[in-house]
Amino acid sequence: MKIIVVGATGTIGKHVVEALKKDHEIISVGSKTGDFQVDMSDVESIRKLYEKVGPFDALVSTAGNAHFGPVPKMTDADFRVSIDGKLMGQVNLVLIGQHYINPRGSFTLTSGTLGDDPVAYGASVSSINAAIDGFVRGAAIELENGVRINSVAPGVVEDSPGYFPFFPGHIPAAMSNVAQAYVRSVLGAQTGKTYKVQS
Repeated sequence: MKIIVVGATGTIGKHVVEALKKDHEIISVGSKTGDFQVDMSDVESIRKLYEKVGPFDALVSTAGNAHFGPVPKMTDADFRVSIDGKLMGQVNLVLIGQHYINPRGSFTLTSGTLGDDPVAYGASVSSINAAIDGFVRGAAIELENGVRINSVAPGVVEDSPGYFPFFPGHIPAAMSNVAQAYVRSVLGAQTGKTYKVQS
């Protein structure tokens, strides 16, 4: 399979690439690194990415900026970082990518367990994660040519110790378990699902 991984060198993306690269052709994409670069906040940049890559079988997105901070100090601009980055960046990967993906291909987006299990300072991220999961469920019943779409919702991951203090009592998710959730989405048969990984 020809698999595009957006965020391929990031905390989660590099583990997804490692889990898939043995048996598949991986097209690594980043904002500044990888085989190709993309600005996820720019629809024309996304369109140009697909034009350069050509037809593909699966896309995995582990990228997208989001704002983490207290609600009493949050501004419209802060919240829009999450909307323009993590939400619309991933949504546009699908809206544009559906015209380039091969029949029976798949999209896998990244949300997170904060969508239904919030922590302090995570209101913006909680909102965006829930929106991504909702988009996945809605899009799954409309995508054509047998194309599937799922999301992976990790909790705090073991490779992000800087976030541990914001997740008291949470057991960091093992990177191998997180990566296998993406493998399940890409190589499995389900659609419209959110795979939660909490440990």
